[in-house]
Amino acid sequence: MSKYWSDFVQRLEPYIPGEQPKILDLIKLNTNENPYPPSPRVLEVLAKDTVDLLRLYPDPNSAALKAAVAKTYGVGADQVFVGNGSDEVLALSFMTFFKQDKPLLYPDITYSFYKVYCNLYGIEAQLLPLSENFEIDLADYRKPNGGIIFPNPNAPTGIGMPLTQIEALLQANTESVVIVDEAYIDFGGDSAVALVDRYPNLLVVQTLSKSRSLAGMRIGFAVGSRELIDGLERVKNSFNSYPIDRLAEAAAVASLEDEDHFRACTAKIVATRAWTTAQLQKLGFEVLPSQANFVFAKPIQLPAAEVFAKLREHKVLVRYFKQPRIDDYLRITIGTDEEMAALVATLKTIGFRKSGE
Repeated sequence: MSKYWSDFVQRLEPYIPGEQPKILDLIKLNTNENPYPPSPRVLEVLAKDTVDLLRLYPDPNSAALKAAVAKTYGVGADQVFVGNGSDEVLALSFMTFFKQDKPLLYPDITYSFYKVYCNLYGIEAQLLPLSENFEIDLADYRKPNGGIIFPNPNAPTGIGMPLTQIEALLQANTESVVIVDEAYIDFGGDSAVALVDRYPNLLVVQTLSKSRSLAGMRIGFAVGSRELIDGLERVKNSFNSYPIDRLAEAAAVASLEDEDHFRACTAKIVATRAWTTAQLQKLGFEVLPSQANFVFAKPIQLPAAEVFAKLREHKVLVRYFKQPRIDDYLRITIGTDEEMAALVATLKTIGFRKSGE
């Protein structure tokens, strides 16, 4: 704390990101990063972007990136908003849409940045509990509200829901903005972008950090009606009129244009996720059904906090949340086949055994 901070800043509870350690030879399965490199086209494009051009400001409208997103998802460029990672897009969305006289609705177990944004912008929120199976029940959201937001698939559980459920909510909820946060949609779900032309209050937020392997570039975007996008642009241009730098835009466009690499990469992760789930279940873990690039797993033989600590001692880092209802689970990012085999081997080393052994 500092005497120079305002009372407001003193009360803030910032988001705590996953650990980014400097330990050598660590198997890092804690922050849902992609284990594979981005499209080779990214390197080609960055090699062409000269240092001289970096002295010039980037395009404040990021027109090339908006056009690439629009082409990829079959929407108009004026239906696309871009920012520095989906976190910035979400932050501006909270500011633009959710400062209302009714509460924002979101799940009680979900992406913890939502709470941070609410505190930062003074937004009243009502948290709706997940079901006993850790699923979002959108029937609970059919009540007066100043907005709705949820991830699909949810984080940290990895559980997704079909578009039919989301559309049913949109049909019932027409007077406030509904944001579907799709950071992990490319690993098994169906994107709600398909619904934006029918529902003007729907905003879909995605990132290139996960499925496109560009976490280090910080690129996110939203797709929605022109009315919603105009509102976001109004706030963005009052805050930061040059959000995407030249290198990031070039890398993003190149990545979006390489559909073959994208599909091959996500397919590998989905296949490895299935193998990892089966192996963990054989070792006595309960694993929630995942449509993300991670699994949410409950060890039965030992407490989750103890497993987390023992894995770290063996240079395998996963994510542990000390939070009611989920403090007996571990979130495990899907790495390469070799990394996941090493995880399983390490679990055996610290005492886990397959049933029957």
